[in-house]
Amino acid sequence: MAKLSNDDLLDAFKEMTLLELSGFLKEFEEVFDVKAAAPVAAVAAAPGAPAGGGAEEAAVQDEFDVILEGAGDKKIQVIKEVRALTSLGLKEAKDLVDGAPKPLLEKVNKEAAEKAKEALEKAGATVTVK
Repeated sequence: MAKLSNDDLLDAFKEMTLLELSGFLKEFEEVFDVKAAAPVAAVAAAPGAPAGGGAEEAAVQDEFDVILEGAGDKKIQVIKEVRALTSLGLKEAKDLVDGAPKPLLEKVNKEAAEKAKEALEKAGATVTVK
């Protein structure tokens, strides 16, 4: 059997109805002895996942939340960084900083989370990445 590329698989899924896709998902779960948490996640992980490696794939975190724990002694600098990292206005950024601990960025990739953490800590804030 010829190996299908990711694009070929995606094109095939696009042509399927929701009922057909649901049936495919059930068969996929039975054949590979896995349970999909969400249909989209299972189908997206399937092309690159080795047989039996579903649990390892699920353990890898690819979305992070940046939580502002406190502003520290340089509150104005932290507000400026919050505004630079988000599309918040001055009042909204100040309210977020005053109301810490609060989530600043949600579901961002690791690189963006680390960059935001570094910038905020340089400004004097206390930040947690989860």
